[in-house]
Amino acid sequence: MKVNIDGLLVYFPYDFIYPEQYSYMLELKRSLDAKGHGLLEMPSGTGKTLSLLSLIVAYHKTYPSVITKLVYCSRTIPEIEKVLQELRRLLNYIEKETGQENKIVGLCLSSRKNLCCHPQVSKEKDGRIVDGKCFALTASHKRAMAAVDPNVDICAYFEAFEKNGKQFPLPAGVYDLDDLKNYGKNHGWCPYFLARYAITHATIVVYSYHYLLDPKIADLVSKEISKQSVVVFDEAHNIDSVCIDSMSVDIGKRTIDRSHNGIQILERTVNKIKDTDARKLQEEYQRMVEGLRETGIARETDIILSNPVLPDEILNEAVPGNIRSAEHFIAFLKRFLEYVKMRLRVQHVVQESPAAFLRDIFSKVCIERKPLRFCSERLRSLVRTLEITELNEMSSLMALCNFATLVSTYMKGFTLIIEPFDDRTPSVPNPILHFSCMDASVAIKPVFQRFQSVIITSGTLSPLDMYPKILDFRPVIMASFTMTLARPCLCPMIVSKGNDQVTMTSKFETRDDIAVIRNYGNLLVEMSNIVPDGIVGFFTSYTYMEAVVAAWYEQGIIDNILKRKLLFLETQDSGETSLALLNYIKACENGRGAVLLSVARGKVSEGVDFDHHLGRCVIMFGIPFVYTQSRILRSRLEYLRDQFQIRESDFLTFDALRHASQCVGRAIRGKTDYGIMIFADKRFSRADKYGKLPKWIQEHLSESLHNLSIEEGVQIAKRFLRQMAQPFTREDQLGISLLTLEQLESEEIKKKIESRVQLL
Repeated sequence: MKVNIDGLLVYFPYDFIYPEQYSYMLELKRSLDAKGHGLLEMPSGTGKTLSLLSLIVAYHKTYPSVITKLVYCSRTIPEIEKVLQELRRLLNYIEKETGQENKIVGLCLSSRKNLCCHPQVSKEKDGRIVDGKCFALTASHKRAMAAVDPNVDICAYFEAFEKNGKQFPLPAGVYDLDDLKNYGKNHGWCPYFLARYAITHATIVVYSYHYLLDPKIADLVSKEISKQSVVVFDEAHNIDSVCIDSMSVDIGKRTIDRSHNGIQILERTVNKIKDTDARKLQEEYQRMVEGLRETGIARETDIILSNPVLPDEILNEAVPGNIRSAEHFIAFLKRFLEYVKMRLRVQHVVQESPAAFLRDIFSKVCIERKPLRFCSERLRSLVRTLEITELNEMSSLMALCNFATLVSTYMKGFTLIIEPFDDRTPSVPNPILHFSCMDASVAIKPVFQRFQSVIITSGTLSPLDMYPKILDFRPVIMASFTMTLARPCLCPMIVSKGNDQVTMTSKFETRDDIAVIRNYGNLLVEMSNIVPDGIVGFFTSYTYMEAVVAAWYEQGIIDNILKRKLLFLETQDSGETSLALLNYIKACENGRGAVLLSVARGKVSEGVDFDHHLGRCVIMFGIPFVYTQSRILRSRLEYLRDQFQIRESDFLTFDALRHASQCVGRAIRGKTDYGIMIFADKRFSRADKYGKLPKWIQEHLSESLHNLSIEEGVQIAKRFLRQMAQPFTREDQLGISLLTLEQLESEEIKKKIESRVQLL
């Protein structure tokens, strides 16, 4: 189908289009025309990815000088693979329709662990070990030795890429992880370095958020990307959390011990090189005198040997004289490490600003601010020069140096908290230093400033007006799209009480009440009796889930569930969770049916699609408010109140409701799918709670579906399931939720579409 989007010819690789896809592309084009940033919310399963790709590829083909590249950021490897599948379908369709050979290169980038094809290294499961072994096999001193002694082990794939790979650009086409590995193996080139090198020439790059938002990685990977690029952050409902994590550092006893080992490795290597190749250290010293900025593609690991964000004026300065030479820098690191170790000897919680920390370190050990700012970049340069391969030990030392650089660079939007105990073991002394970012805009601000259009999109961004505040930017377009349906395939309801009329809530004062827990169990038992296939339940935390499941065992509720379905639990161990998920899918596939109990903000709530029979019903047991006694969270809430005038209750509710929406959104993954969404907490009935749910859920959550008892919820679910069991064909959707080109171009349909878009 060829669609006219406000004068732009867009190739859409299907015979039918959803009304909301048309609306979405229309608003996206307006954002690109204005060369500004956009905030777009559209329900999951409505073809958001294909709409983005179709419109931006068409825009690039029509205005190649305005948009030179698309950088598509997604969260997980499966999501990245889906984007590339859609892109391949789109480009094949365009080639078929135009009769012109495709000239677009689309590729993904991931870590060495996912791209390495070395026979031995690729067998390793731990990413850090893969990085370390790769660095050891590609170090220049190893390569120099191999030129003399053929028995020295080096990576043949890297050698072949260095000799020939850069001379031949990647042919046009779409390359996922398997394609890159196969292409690399066929040519004898390293797929990882091939992808890193090809990023600058590719038209469409798909990778993780961290390659742009984490300055430690972005400086290595993304600094060459053109400013005339469009950046898309997909599934970006918690983009502020990603930004904050990328700018925060935690230092504990283990970090201190391994940093000490790292300094010893540095010292031994420097002494060895002084005896064998003093010229190398002298050249590095000269670079330090002239300034830090170096050119070329760095060959270090993505995270371990990278630096926090530093303003360009700092990077172009000469390094302070007291840390230029390797010996002086090592002595400086020892002094800084001893100071941090001393600060960790606390009996009570200490909280202070970066400025107070800098005053204290100067008064106690005479360390000034300027050398601290260059600490991470200086270590990175030294490790590169020395070609150290013990990267596991270096990672802790790099974390220490990242902390030094961050605490001396940013005076505002950060706090330093030293706690004598870890939250998990409050009775065992285990001091930890948190250097926490409270302002998400610090990490994303360079992205907004550098690229002409940044699109933040997800199925659960409501309320939209919060994101411009916490990310500190001005979008030219903010729009929320509802889901046009030919049948009501969503059935959201708020079940607030048991059949005994006891209120169900995860509110702290009553959450452990035996009657509340029993009612939660009865709700799950009743739904297990009537809902076919899979049911997914989400709790507010692992602790609460464990307590409730233990009580359910004593009350005999677990036995009642097992009469109908198998039961699986998500745990904090990713291996156990993956196994539980695999068996849950098997149980649903073979018709036995199963219940999966998981946690909001966990792996299951973010990266797993429970489409069709895998998630016929999703139950949200309570409102997933974040743990409010955390000192880090308290500091952030104070900062948001003081700097952005965001009330504490508003932010906590916003954060809880976006995660609740993300959880229940697992139930519906397309218009042919159907599912029941149960909000099992009385507080969801309040206007300040359900009013913050996405519009596409709210429009199905009528007043009659509020404050239900378990029995009322069961009766509504029964009626809904009977209705969904009736035959439903494509013809039933035509003209309503599925449009042909002729229908799309009719004035009546266009007016209907425009009336359903909520612009802010």
